[in-house]
Amino acid sequence: MELQHLRAFREVARELSFTRAAHNLHYSQPAVTAQIKGLEEDMGASLFQRRGNRSVELTPAGARLRPLAERILELVETAQYEIADPAPARFGDVRFAGSRRGGRS
Repeated sequence: MELQHLRAFREVARELSFTRAAHNLHYSQPAVTAQIKGLEEDMGASLFQRRGNRSVELTPAGARLRPLAERILELVETAQYEIADPAPARFGDVRFAGSRRGGRS
């Protein structure tokens, strides 16, 4: 299971449209379809029921996956934020000693 697959799933589940999800994600519609297909293969279940007018609805498996995918992606985004934030106050200040520029004081 890849994070990009879950992100595509989350967006299609929100929009109930592959086309709108692709637009929101700045992907092509075939790329979103391929990501959903890959996720469905990984999960061993259909996640969306395709309807006629370019819209979809969640299958029971998709409805079960949706809150789990939301939680997984929230955790990943939190981890990325926490790790990317250097938060120097947590670890103390580092000071370097050295000579002053421009000669003597």
